[in-house]
Amino acid sequence: MDPMRQAPDDDVWHDDEAGPVVRPYAMTRGRTAPARGEFDLISLVVATRSVPSLAAGLQPEHITIMRLAQRPLSVAEVAGHLTLPLGIVRVLLGDLLDKGYILAREPQPTSHMPPERIFKAVINGLRSL
Repeated sequence: MDPMRQAPDDDVWHDDEAGPVVRPYAMTRGRTAPARGEFDLISLVVATRSVPSLAAGLQPEHITIMRLAQRPLSVAEVAGHLTLPLGIVRVLLGDLLDKGYILAREPQPTSHMPPERIFKAVINGLRSL
């Protein structure tokens, strides 16, 4: 048998350069729902303080979220930057919200939106400029 060729029974789960593989649910200790907050895709999150004062006791993903959230970002943007499933990001955001490290603003229900005529008036006003 060719020594460069692996036997079919040798399953390779990761290569040496990739390092250990951590399943997303391990990041949340098996939790599937956030401790607080709903975190719709378009909900905005923003950090309440800077990252260096928070580094102790937080997972690397929490710290990354804190760095990203120094300016308001949507939950979808946070998930995209972290390349993690949305459910995992929601749990991590819930941890930060529960500790007071972020603020979250849920989208306004359509019943609280201004009437359509207001939007049309704004658009017509902008067109006339």
